[in-house]
Amino acid sequence: MAFWPQTLAQGKNPPGIEEVRARYAALFARLGAAPAAMDFSPGQLGPIHGEWVGAVGNGPGRTLLYFHGGGFVAGSPETHRPLVGKLVEASGVGAFSVKYRLAPECFFPAAVRDGIDAYRALLAKGISGSSIILAGDEAGGGLAFAAALAVRNASLEMPGGIVALSPWADLSLSGLSVLGNRKSDTMLDWETLFLCARHYLRKSNPCDGYASPAYASFHDFPPLMVHAGANEILRDDASKLGDRAAEAQVSVSVEIYDGMGHLFQVDAGRSEAKVSLSRLAQFIRAKSSALAA
Repeated sequence: MAFWPQTLAQGKNPPGIEEVRARYAALFARLGAAPAAMDFSPGQLGPIHGEWVGAVGNGPGRTLLYFHGGGFVAGSPETHRPLVGKLVEASGVGAFSVKYRLAPECFFPAAVRDGIDAYRALLAKGISGSSIILAGDEAGGGLAFAAALAVRNASLEMPGGIVALSPWADLSLSGLSVLGNRKSDTMLDWETLFLCARHYLRKSNPCDGYASPAYASFHDFPPLMVHAGANEILRDDASKLGDRAAEAQVSVSVEIYDGMGHLFQVDAGRSEAKVSLSRLAQFIRAKSSALAA
């Protein structure tokens, strides 16, 4: 796909939101099928709608609070059933997949507010913070960190851990891999992310920590696990999150898988996908307490 400056130089109109969403629809179609035996049930946490995965969510217990990807402009719990279902299947921990508000209809920081509202509602249900793992992919991976930032700054009990798959954590698109991996990444491109950032941020600073957790301080954060592919344009975003964690002396594991692309975990036939899912599942079980407070 052409870069944004080339589009302007050629006198073409920039792609509209419907075209951007169509690009993501094609990406979501490549996520495959959800686990056949997995249960998906519509649900609600306070004012926030979403979907329970692998658990009805009626009682206290371990919970994965999941934020789907889609550049903050696309996606839903339904589009990400294959990915969330695999995490629930591997870990044995039920999830609530959040249907957060999307841009441009609802712009920054609407998604972050939805994230902390869903978290508050879990606490109100009697689930302890230490029993909750915040998780997400792409934009949702960044959102999981932004929600944790909001939780900490609101002086709420912190979650047991944070998991991110191929997170988009720097909306300024400053990572060298954004351009360096433009030929090896077959799922995402600079122009699409630039357009998404513009729709989501409007006039907000792309280096605001709630928009781009790669610029936030992670002091008092729980343990973190971040997985990404070496061939994707968001590779450096994963590394930046690791750097912030190290600066704050937070326990962190950033794993970059050689030869892998964006969200390689959906390809069940790859040994790397199996290893990644197994590692993520082990982290989710280990860092979430089994009982509510």
